[in-house]
Amino acid sequence: MKLSQLVPVLVALVGALLNGATLHAADSTSQGRNYDESKVAPYTLPDPLLARDGHRITTTNEWRTLRRGEILQDFRDLMYGHTPKLPIKLRTETTSTRKDAVGGLATRTLVTLRFFDDPTAPSIQLMLYVPNNHAAKKPAPVFLGLNYFGNASLEKDPAIPLSDRWMRPSADMGILNNRATETTRGVHDSRWPLELALQRGYAVATFYYGDVEPDHLEGWRDGIRGYALKLANRTERPPDEWGALGAWAWGLSRALDYLETNPAVDAHRVAVLGHSRHGKAALWAGAQDERFALVISNNSGEGGASLARRNFGENIAYSIAHASWRYSDKFRDYIDRPNDLPFDQHTLLALIAPRPLYVASATADALADPKGEFLSAAHAESVYKLFNRPALGTFDWPKPDHPIGDTVGYHLRTGDHNITRYDWEQYLTFADRHLTR
Repeated sequence: MKLSQLVPVLVALVGALLNGATLHAADSTSQGRNYDESKVAPYTLPDPLLARDGHRITTTNEWRTLRRGEILQDFRDLMYGHTPKLPIKLRTETTSTRKDAVGGLATRTLVTLRFFDDPTAPSIQLMLYVPNNHAAKKPAPVFLGLNYFGNASLEKDPAIPLSDRWMRPSADMGILNNRATETTRGVHDSRWPLELALQRGYAVATFYYGDVEPDHLEGWRDGIRGYALKLANRTERPPDEWGALGAWAWGLSRALDYLETNPAVDAHRVAVLGHSRHGKAALWAGAQDERFALVISNNSGEGGASLARRNFGENIAYSIAHASWRYSDKFRDYIDRPNDLPFDQHTLLALIAPRPLYVASATADALADPKGEFLSAAHAESVYKLFNRPALGTFDWPKPDHPIGDTVGYHLRTGDHNITRYDWEQYLTFADRHLTR
């Protein structure tokens, strides 16, 4: 291995150790991260429409009753893990309401979502903005997503309580001793351009992803995965049981459960979106839960929208070394073996068909393999065609800042690994086309 290849791998392994990751002997066999397009080896992608028994799927009925279930099963068995069926009993408590939030544009409601009788069980602190100029007309469509540093990170409003949950350390974001501080208020307001969405008639719902499970190696003990083990009277997790991405996806579906009870919003028009690891969770939530009307992946990279077989940027070994707990333990078997997987991420995107899907990349986000994200969306097209839905319509990677597509949308934004106002503008325009039909 060349020094240029070895250094980023060592950085990843050191970072993983600092985050408490458990490394395995197989991790050391990684070829490192490749950023040279000429070194991307030829690869063959699994055909989403080829069933396990070898016959080709030609009808939407066969897709729904056979092939879709096969692909879901493979992802559950080998990558994201199986999410258990839990005895959920949704109970809600509105803790505050402000009718003149965001400069009077919205009514902001903070709601505690509880799912079990046990008061110690994980709960979600959901924050919902409903546009005031829309409420008197009809229920508003919703953008639903996870946030990184608690609800208070979206606005500087001191009336929004700081989360008291564990957070990944970040001095820049005001996270000290793994907890939010007053400095955390509004640090991610640029990632949540609330006024833009509200003025376009969309509600916005969000919660801190650590409400469901803290994002570290032992986070499962304090999150929903640990509580699920308690309910099942077990202490050990099998290798094909859900990882943290599965837990966060579960939380997104539970937020949708609540939205179905709120008459101010239209639960049939909910777009689930996420950036980076939250983009991975949004894709997995949207693939499993067909109640989500639209699915958006922003810079989700390896384990999200980008192709694993395309050896560019982050690979399976690096992703697992960085944060092994986000996947099932079984996924470790495929370090340096992406070609042995019966799927690739284009089949994950295909699971969202025929619902609208948007994938976005950034020019300076080489780690996420922007071209691999685009190609993944392009290769999902065969399933959309089965439903007579036009998708991207091209395998030519578009130039930056030129959105393309129909039922499947894509853009390559100029810039780095982030979610920006420009991204939101494209998502809102895409939603205008699809959620108003």
